[in-house]
Amino acid sequence: MDGQTVVVTGASRGIGAAVARSFADEGATVVACAREQDELDALPESIETVRADVRDEFDVERLMETAARAGGDGIDVVVACAGVYHGAPGETPLTEEPYASFDDTLRTNVRGVFAAIQEALPHLADDARVLVPSGSVARETKPGYGSYAVSKAATEAVVRGFATELDQSVGVVDPGQVATDLTGGQGRDPEDVAGLFLWAATNAPTDELDGEVVGLKAWKQATA
Repeated sequence: MDGQTVVVTGASRGIGAAVARSFADEGATVVACAREQDELDALPESIETVRADVRDEFDVERLMETAARAGGDGIDVVVACAGVYHGAPGETPLTEEPYASFDDTLRTNVRGVFAAIQEALPHLADDARVLVPSGSVARETKPGYGSYAVSKAATEAVVRGFATELDQSVGVVDPGQVATDLTGGQGRDPEDVAGLFLWAATNAPTDELDGEVVGLKAWKQATA
């Protein structure tokens, strides 16, 4: 990925941090953001970090402008990993969801993805790819996942909408359950799924990615 510029939101921990490190290891110019700068300081010095809150479109605009300058030739890949889950996974039914939690979940997980794509548009390379993590909870209703499940379903709709309107590829990446704060530490190590995002950004067939969902099975079959 030498010569390519990658933006990763929500990069202070979990999938975002693993993906940022993986792209940097492959030679990409990586610009990563999170809400708190001190949480970004654990990333390698080769990764440029920007304190940015995806709920604030002006923060996201500044992030994308910084990334475009860092690479010099625009942005090649955006990985919109920033997300929140208020409560314990599987224990947050909609019937008990506080309005404040519902609002912040959608503002971060849905509007934040919208902002990441919207503010990247002026800087995207012609063959750029935008990747948005999601999971089966967006498509298979399960009790107890409240606004988080709603937000993931809405996020996938945002992806499909942009995919129909942009020349660049916009797709969902489903890594299965990954051990992060959002899953209560249950699932695969984030480092073990970073390769899925690399493949989706570089070698996944466009017709299988654009407006679609690519997951572990497709990645493993393609790289076996």
